[in-house]
Amino acid sequence: MKVLTKEQYSENLDQVLSPEAAHWAPGLTKDALRNPYQKDRDKILHSKSFRRLSHKTQVFLAAEGDHFRTRLTHTLEVSQIARTIARALGLSEDLTEAIALGHDLGHTPFGHTGEEALRHCVAATLRLDPGSEQVKELYRHNVQSVRVVEVIENGGKGLSLSEETKNGILRHTGSVKAVTMEGRIVATADRIAYVNHDIDDAIRAGLLSEHILPESTKQILGTSHAQRIETLVTDMVKTSAQTGDISLSQPVADAMMELRSFLFDYVYKSPEVEREVQKALRLMKGLYGYYLEHVDDIPAEYRAVSGGNDVRAIVDYLSGMTDRYAIACFEDVFTPRPFA
Repeated sequence: MKVLTKEQYSENLDQVLSPEAAHWAPGLTKDALRNPYQKDRDKILHSKSFRRLSHKTQVFLAAEGDHFRTRLTHTLEVSQIARTIARALGLSEDLTEAIALGHDLGHTPFGHTGEEALRHCVAATLRLDPGSEQVKELYRHNVQSVRVVEVIENGGKGLSLSEETKNGILRHTGSVKAVTMEGRIVATADRIAYVNHDIDDAIRAGLLSEHILPESTKQILGTSHAQRIETLVTDMVKTSAQTGDISLSQPVADAMMELRSFLFDYVYKSPEVEREVQKALRLMKGLYGYYLEHVDDIPAEYRAVSGGNDVRAIVDYLSGMTDRYAIACFEDVFTPRPFA
């Protein structure tokens, strides 16, 4: 059986890869078997922050059911969708996978609720508008994901990822596009994944049923989870090949955005979800307030990389928590205990 070095494998890939694909420079790594993007992927997979994603929830906070998505299963679904698109377009699967696996490493416990809580707490501490750029830069989950791989992981040394991977992680959300096609794929694959799996989870939770989804979206995307994803992925491949950039056709993009709006009305803002959201907000704000007054209780590893900024240390610590660890910390801090 023949053993291929990374250079030989790259030569084979060059015959099928698109000119727009990200290419790594020969000699960039001494590893005999892995190119830099493979090494990025493996560093992320072996990181503590990646393992913690398994206990960070997506929409249904601290869900008891085994089949609800977590931040980890969301990440894996994004990776699968993104790799399929990258391969079909002749782009780098290795870089696409690395970006996809790392894109949510900085996400808070309790999904976007935790992110909202931290942003308001930081704004109040600094006496700033919660929507100000300074607050956004101190806590946005994509910015925090880059901070995780650059500063927090590996005992403060970071993971030494490639610039292409870090840029894709940073730009997976927001108005500024990633510099690579692979990063742009992950940005859209993220949305494809969460719109569809949030529908699936909402049906499982009893908040939705397939028959009440908008008829206009069924006509374009299909009438099942599998049909919707197949339509979106196939359309994205065909449209991107035609336009020379990563995109969906307008009718398909509009249908996906209609589903997203539908989810806001019927799921994300539903009384059932909102009730749990308010609990999570109170929990996160409570912990933030406690650690603001007891900075020495924050683990030394977070204080060491904060540059003496207490707010930075608190944000790094809280955003890295899992749902269950945050709940345990809250109970430990605020729940009375018997002396014996």
